[in-house]
Amino acid sequence: MWSFFYNEVLYRPLFNALIFLYNNIPGHDFGVAIIILTVIIRIILYPINQKAIRSQKSLQDLQPKIKEIQQKFKDDKTKQSQALMELYKTNKVNPASGCLPILIQLPILFALFSVFKNGLDPAKLNGLYSFVHNPGLINNMFFGIVDLSQKNIILAFLAGLAQFWQSRMMIVPRAALKTPGSKDEDMTAIINKQMVYLFPIMTVFIAASLPAGLALYWLTITIFGVVQQYMVFKKKNEQPT
Repeated sequence: MWSFFYNEVLYRPLFNALIFLYNNIPGHDFGVAIIILTVIIRIILYPINQKAIRSQKSLQDLQPKIKEIQQKFKDDKTKQSQALMELYKTNKVNPASGCLPILIQLPILFALFSVFKNGLDPAKLNGLYSFVHNPGLINNMFFGIVDLSQKNIILAFLAGLAQFWQSRMMIVPRAALKTPGSKDEDMTAIINKQMVYLFPIMTVFIAASLPAGLALYWLTITIFGVVQQYMVFKKKNEQPT
């Protein structure tokens, strides 16, 4: 069941879409085809990402109230949890909503990895739909400079930098937290801040070990996410309180 879903719902559509774009864009630039495919994927996932970003922004805005509740019930974890759940319910915020886009994007990332690793071999271009022309030989170069079938540290670093930029936007300024927290709360804040740096570093290491096409995909989808995130934040900040 999973094999059928993976091949027919993820791998083959992405593979065919990429080859279709490669065949039809001027210059047949493989990198441009990846960027266009990435934008299409992001547009399809736009509603899900939009909802998640709004929820994350609302959660960010609630941080002062969350700190107040944590301070008020610091000796009673049960009441603290109940108060936090009531706060989330009242403000229609789901703390776990930010994980959904990541969970959706991971299978897509795995499918693209399979496309770059196996599907672009001229001998394996036999999974194309009838309306997608077989190009025979695919030029993996991006603007004639970067071979997207090979590892590339520069694209990996740029992907990590974009990931840091996106994560950094979610940090609440310490001045916005009016109430002092306990040692446990301060430790949690420190860990959360460290994760802002850890995820980009992990992105660089992982992207540097994979075909550069994946790094280009991750860079593009993250930049798109930063723009979408900025627009949501700006709109919410402009709303009257």
